[in-house]
Amino acid sequence: MSWILTRTGRRFDLLAPCPSQVFVLDIAHALAHLCRFNGHTSRHYSVAQHSLFVADIVPPEHRLAALLHDATEAYVGDMVRPLKQVMPEYQKIEQRIWLAICERFDIAPELPACVHEADMIALATERAQLMPHHPAEWECLAGITPLSMPLDVWTPSKAAIRYQDRLLALLQSTHRTRSTWERVDEHHAGGEAPLCM
Repeated sequence: MSWILTRTGRRFDLLAPCPSQVFVLDIAHALAHLCRFNGHTSRHYSVAQHSLFVADIVPPEHRLAALLHDATEAYVGDMVRPLKQVMPEYQKIEQRIWLAICERFDIAPELPACVHEADMIALATERAQLMPHHPAEWECLAGITPLSMPLDVWTPSKAAIRYQDRLLALLQSTHRTRSTWERVDEHHAGGEAPLCM
């Protein structure tokens, strides 16, 4: 078996992903429940909230790509960076899923440099505020200055709603919608999934 069951009750084939299997509600829900740093944080801080943070840093024309930059994790989880680097087969699977997501939302597979930079700024900020103090430096953060703004405390339900609302707004503003996009509200966050596109 190479497929998983998503929040909306759909099959997503990890080895043969296609754009028609990608749904906004599935991404928003899963990313909101995934905790950054494999859960080794002082409190729950989701991949969805991280993605919104990254999207806030980049110029407006790159916000959709920034919001979706970790969307593959909705299907394969948030593997810690040191492990991911030694798992070439995982990287291939993740890349195929990324291409399906890019086609679904009509974005270029190559992320703009500003998204990578914003991702590192967010990572430095999250490490400073959410991780225990440790003197060892992370090589990937060399020369990166964390932001001083405090990171808000969000429940998974709030993160899911904020993420989905932002994604739908960006899709509408960039004229990339291909059909009626699904919505989630307080009633459906964490409850039975509504029938969606």
